[in-house]
Amino acid sequence: MSEGRFALLVATGRYDNSSLRRLRSPARDAKGLAAVLADPRIGDFAVRKVTDGRNGEVSRAIESFFHDRGTRDLLLLHMSCHGIKNDDGELYFAARDTEPELLDSTAVSAAFLRTQMHRCRARSIVVLLDCCYSGAFLPDFKGDTAVHVTERLRGSGRVVLTATNRFEYAWEGNRPNELAPESSWFTRAVIEGLRTGRADRDGDGFVSVDELYAYVYEHMLASRVKQRPQRWSALEYQVLIARSAAQAPAPARPWPAWLETAGPVPVLRDEHLRVDPYDRALPSSVVRTEPPGPIPPAGERGGRDRATPSGVVRGDRGPAAAPAAAPPVWGRVPRRNARFTGRELLLDDLRRLLEDAGPSGTPVTLPGMVGVGKTQLALEYAHRFQSAYDVVWWVSAETRTVCREGLAGLAPALGLATGAELGERLRAVHDALRRGDPYTRWLLVFDGADEPDEIAELVPAGAGHVLITSRNPEWAEHGSRLLEVPQYGREESVTFVHGRAPRLTESEADRLAGLCHDLPLLLDQTAGWLNDVPLSLDEYAAHVRNGFDPDAVKVSADYPSDFRTAGLRLLLRLKESAPEALELLRLFTFFAPGSVFAELVRGVRGSGLPSWIEAMLVDPLKWHRTVNILRKHAVVSVATDGKSLYLHPLLHQVVHTEMPEPDRLLLRDAVHRGLAAADPREPSDARTWPDYARILPHLRSADVCTSGDPDVQGLILNCLRYLRFSGGSTAGLSLADETLRIWRRLFGEGHWQVWALTHQYAGLLRATGNYSGAVAIEQSAADGLMAQLDPENPEYLHAVLGQTADLRNMARYSEAVEVSQKVLTTCRRVLGDADALSLAAASGVGSGLALLGLYNEALEVDHATLAARRGLVGERHPSTLFSELSYATDLRLLGRYGQAAQVQERNLREHHLVLGADHPQSLWAGYHLALCHYRNGHPDQAREALTEVVERSARILGDGHPHTLAFASCQSCFSREYGDIDRALELGESVIAGYAAVHDEGHPCLAGCRANHALSLDRLGDRERAHALAEQALREMSAAVGENHPWTLGCAINASTLRGLVGDEESAAELGRDTVERASAALGTLHPLTLSARIALAGDLRALRDGEQADRVEEEALRGFTAGLGPQHPLTVAARSRRRLFWDFDPPLT
Repeated sequence: MSEGRFALLVATGRYDNSSLRRLRSPARDAKGLAAVLADPRIGDFAVRKVTDGRNGEVSRAIESFFHDRGTRDLLLLHMSCHGIKNDDGELYFAARDTEPELLDSTAVSAAFLRTQMHRCRARSIVVLLDCCYSGAFLPDFKGDTAVHVTERLRGSGRVVLTATNRFEYAWEGNRPNELAPESSWFTRAVIEGLRTGRADRDGDGFVSVDELYAYVYEHMLASRVKQRPQRWSALEYQVLIARSAAQAPAPARPWPAWLETAGPVPVLRDEHLRVDPYDRALPSSVVRTEPPGPIPPAGERGGRDRATPSGVVRGDRGPAAAPAAAPPVWGRVPRRNARFTGRELLLDDLRRLLEDAGPSGTPVTLPGMVGVGKTQLALEYAHRFQSAYDVVWWVSAETRTVCREGLAGLAPALGLATGAELGERLRAVHDALRRGDPYTRWLLVFDGADEPDEIAELVPAGAGHVLITSRNPEWAEHGSRLLEVPQYGREESVTFVHGRAPRLTESEADRLAGLCHDLPLLLDQTAGWLNDVPLSLDEYAAHVRNGFDPDAVKVSADYPSDFRTAGLRLLLRLKESAPEALELLRLFTFFAPGSVFAELVRGVRGSGLPSWIEAMLVDPLKWHRTVNILRKHAVVSVATDGKSLYLHPLLHQVVHTEMPEPDRLLLRDAVHRGLAAADPREPSDARTWPDYARILPHLRSADVCTSGDPDVQGLILNCLRYLRFSGGSTAGLSLADETLRIWRRLFGEGHWQVWALTHQYAGLLRATGNYSGAVAIEQSAADGLMAQLDPENPEYLHAVLGQTADLRNMARYSEAVEVSQKVLTTCRRVLGDADALSLAAASGVGSGLALLGLYNEALEVDHATLAARRGLVGERHPSTLFSELSYATDLRLLGRYGQAAQVQERNLREHHLVLGADHPQSLWAGYHLALCHYRNGHPDQAREALTEVVERSARILGDGHPHTLAFASCQSCFSREYGDIDRALELGESVIAGYAAVHDEGHPCLAGCRANHALSLDRLGDRERAHALAEQALREMSAAVGENHPWTLGCAINASTLRGLVGDEESAAELGRDTVERASAALGTLHPLTLSARIALAGDLRALRDGEQADRVEEEALRGFTAGLGPQHPLTVAARSRRRLFWDFDPPLT
């Protein structure tokens, strides 16, 4: 055994928990891998196995494995088991006794493994993970399927090889769970590569980590198994895993002497670099980390005697010398990009497309925009898969002349006998490649072939492969298959940034990726610049807030031209060849970067536009011809349905900033008119919301806030209304705030449009729960409009109705009804009974009446409003749905629970269909349906509805929003009645604190929630505090809404109950008699609240030993409950059982 080489193999295939399916391969994997690793002729490791161990055993084995190691030791850990992530995205490895719901205590966490590796003194650690990460073996397991191994196991001196990417299974045999005990594909390839020596790719007699991964990757790619191994490296050097069994004579070839005597080989360190499996230029030897010493003799390094063992010379873009074991013909291929990151699935797809090209060699084209990395992908493919070819030849194809010369240069490299004439050499090359003589396995890369009409005839046919990079997707018309190159995925961007700017943290790298829109060229140059300057990311973000600074980039060898320069070259080409396309491109920049609907662009009309631009927008043929020119240059992409166009944000910026000022003003005004013409002018109608959603993103790009056109100003106001009606009030506040500042500067404080905008701003504040902020400015808006407009002007009446909403929020209910009634009278006189504004005023009257406890009157008004709205705007208009919700609420407040539930169930379905489940008004509907279920005695339905509403509201509106507080208050009452008193108390305290932050002391919502909390304290057994809080609630509620209000009567029922429980029976009975009398007068003798008061009074009378009167009161109440709610209703049953009844306060939604 060679001292210092240790391996731990953890194999878990049997699980006690039935939700973790049995794995057949781990035991066989461990046995086979242990054999090759322990073989002194191959791995020469000291091997320990843990098979089907429980969590404690596996954890102890891992900690022991990493404990007390020397710096020169090489440690190899192999884990074959289920990989699981919890709901927080944390990775765990399953042991035999793992419980998926108790991962912290029953599974080995990646955090634990990372800690052990971090503490270990060994500088060389290799981890092989043969696990399924998607959670597919756990049918009931919830969580993110993405497993970020680098995030969990990142650290210096480590290599992590995984069997799959983040979405795949680790396959056993021919499917993920083979019945026979067969090795997994990943571990089988590892074993085979080591056992046979085939992983020794350079023939030097040793297998490095790079070579092993390259072999495994190719083996699995050739096997067509549906997984791709991945690798992350944080080593400063390479490690040798084994000797080559095929190369090693007996006795086994010794480890190179220079490993024991020489210093380390200097390489370019890139801590978070994604290392490629096919880079033969990387050193294949274990290197110690002492101070640098001499490079070992070439003869002892298997022929690797180049001065830069990484094979990368930064800043040099010239053609590379042929790499080790390169194809016989390797020409003009640029040096490999050492920072190439990700693109694994794209490379796989590219390999398959080329393999499927057939005997005629159908080309594959990589189309994409400037800076997306087309050339880098082609270059990576050429280097990575060079072993599959006898010829790899790179041709620059920017022009036909350069392309002809580059292709003709292949003739002497193939040994073809030709004359000096260019055409003769071209014909010879084409003929040789077509016949496959002297080579049939060839790869030609045509880089930058943006003009397929000029280049297509130069592309050879034959059994080899042709790869083309181009901005122009029209290569498809020349028989090429297309594989579009997109921007980086965010994980790829972050990994790339770490390699280019190691000083940035994970979150900073993610933020920079967002600023650069995940574009590889800009990421490379920006991250490189940031790594060299003492500038924080916050400072950089502020610096580029209004556009990227061309000086704040660092041009590298891999991307030698900055994005702005590349963009300007493109604009110059368009100006020379297709000026109409350039003008259309400029027009696009007044719409938001990204996707824009074509009809919005074509809707731009008006005086001042050149006639040829107008004609192009109007004529479909001219429009499509011009768009196609932009598409050929990869400036825009077109959706498959042709309805939308995409312009990348960075190109958008370059084009917009380089536009001449006269053109900018002309196009801006035209776009303003076009957007105003697209205004549906019905923001309250959900059917128009898709139109507003298409318009809204473009308001800022078009700078519409600066327009003095009344139609454009009306568009902004309608967009704000749309945001409020559709549930986007937070976004509306940002737009309103920005517009308000601009309009005040442009038009003055007293302009009536400024006051109209102020009114919209107040409505948005109200919708977000900022009641005090809304009150502060709504009054000023109404006063300002009244000073400039006629009192009967609809804009002014809208503002006054906004004030009534503020009055309701402040619990000034009588005043709110009075003002609403005045507005209603004016609207009916001026606009008519059936006008939308008249019906809005009527709805306000109904809401105010319900808040006053006048439920019958409210029902009458709301029912009439509902019928009128159905006739005016239809069944599914949001305002109609709101009226139906109000009508159902009135029914419930009158004690007609069954009828209310029936109406509300339908109402909630319609809300979800029309507005979606996350709309605030849909949350209202769900809340009221939960209350209906609760009052009807259906706890399971109530619990489900309440839980969903509370969770959605907290996520959408926030925990402190008044509506979320109302929903949580109801949930607190429900928890109290159904056994979770701790949850009830927690919620109750939170709700009271929340309302105290929203409303002034003395507000009925505070009083009512204190009454609810008093009942929870009583259930806890804290009767004295409960009694004191109930009395406080009664006093506050009476002062807020009056003695005869149903809310006050409900507080009185609770207070009388608690008076009796603390021994004050006389006072309880006195309050009870008064409550029954007031409730009968206010609500009627058969209302559930009145009947509950009678049951409470009967209990108080019995406590005073007046049984005869108690029986009469009780009997009368029971007849009322039975007749109104039925004999089996929970209230009827409770009354019959002589249980004290109570009252829950349901906070109103105003």
